[in-house]
Amino acid sequence: MFTKKRGKVENNMKEYATQMEAAKKGIVTEELKKVAEKEHMTTEELMPLVASGKVAVCANKKHTCIDPQGVGSMLKTKINVNLGVSRDCKDYNVEMEKVMAAVNMGADAIMDLSSHGDTTEFRRKLTAECPAMIGTVPVYDSVIHYQRDLNTLTAKDFIDVIRLHAEDGVDFVTLHCGITRKTIEQIKKQGRKMNIVSRGGSLVFAWMTMTGEENPFYEYYDEILEICREYDVTISLGDACRPGCLADASDVCQIEELVRLGELTKRAWEKDVQVMVEGPGHMPMDQIAANMKIQQSICHGAPFYVLGPLVTDIAPGYDHITSAIGGAIAAASGAAFLCYVTPAEHLALPNVEDVKQGIMASKIAAHAADIAKGVRGAMEMDNRMADARRTLDWEAQWACAMDPETARRIRDERAPEHDDTCSMCGKFCAVRSMNKALNGEHIDIL
Repeated sequence: MFTKKRGKVENNMKEYATQMEAAKKGIVTEELKKVAEKEHMTTEELMPLVASGKVAVCANKKHTCIDPQGVGSMLKTKINVNLGVSRDCKDYNVEMEKVMAAVNMGADAIMDLSSHGDTTEFRRKLTAECPAMIGTVPVYDSVIHYQRDLNTLTAKDFIDVIRLHAEDGVDFVTLHCGITRKTIEQIKKQGRKMNIVSRGGSLVFAWMTMTGEENPFYEYYDEILEICREYDVTISLGDACRPGCLADASDVCQIEELVRLGELTKRAWEKDVQVMVEGPGHMPMDQIAANMKIQQSICHGAPFYVLGPLVTDIAPGYDHITSAIGGAIAAASGAAFLCYVTPAEHLALPNVEDVKQGIMASKIAAHAADIAKGVRGAMEMDNRMADARRTLDWEAQWACAMDPETARRIRDERAPEHDDTCSMCGKFCAVRSMNKALNGEHIDIL
């Protein structure tokens, strides 16, 4: 399928526990070397970014087929694809088909959000066969794993599931560590329009409400860090209070949680555990850039991982577009990682075509942002495309296209009379006319 074994590290694994510790010690790992090559950087340039936490190389020691990637605002913007079965759509074979399609289309990460069935078998299949980064949300899996109601689970139960995911080779875990019992009163008093829309955040909130206990992911954070350090699992600090509608954007709940995530980021780095910080959500366009800057300041430059942001609430069926608009602004302003959104967002579990549409929208947003940020090599393919279009070289254009199959199909379905034109302009084609004029040739139109 797409199995590619990870090479041996240059140095003895006993010399370091995590990619961050290795970077702090000046050890060049095989993963660091590969990421530097992909990003057109030297290992000497990349290493201090990993050591300081500004770049995360998410690579669990047990995910042996991983093709490592770096996540950081100064690198190429990465794309995450959410997949997984639910009680209403429970075919794991279909989900694996989506995984294969997503990786082939250039997804950098797959998040398994399964909430039904044998999640362990599917997760282990992912880490055994998929070269993309694999992420999970252990709080989802806790209810499924134990087959018990949420309020019967203990803090130890949740932590044991984190260890299980780490042992299975998961590269990053989303943990909603930033909400506390104080958040319960805040949500009740503030009167948000959409309350908490994070699925994991709502489960933690509900567990605290039902049990009267503190958030276990916050209370036992040090124990969680030890697990993540042992397997080199990156913590993706989930934003339980991310805005679920434009009206809730940049409110007190969101910003106060972000401050707590900044504190948790420093605590993780002290243990050499890599961190990403998750962000909005739904947000008006004029607030996005400021939110990215606030995160960079409060969370000390840790990579920012955003869902969208979606810039309007009223386009169900087209939320891959609303998300791409916000994602381009976010990434150009410092976000490092875009979680794709599909046309099925808010409506249904995405099918294979939805996945494709979501990935392409996110890839376009990420690429546009990389050009705006001046990421090394980002504009190289655009320049090749310009050359190919100037010479009306259609095969060269397919080679430059993000989705060559779709581009070729559209042209073939509406084939022009003359090969050196398209069915839009025909012989009125500006490129054709200019080429002939500059070569001193007769320009035949009629």
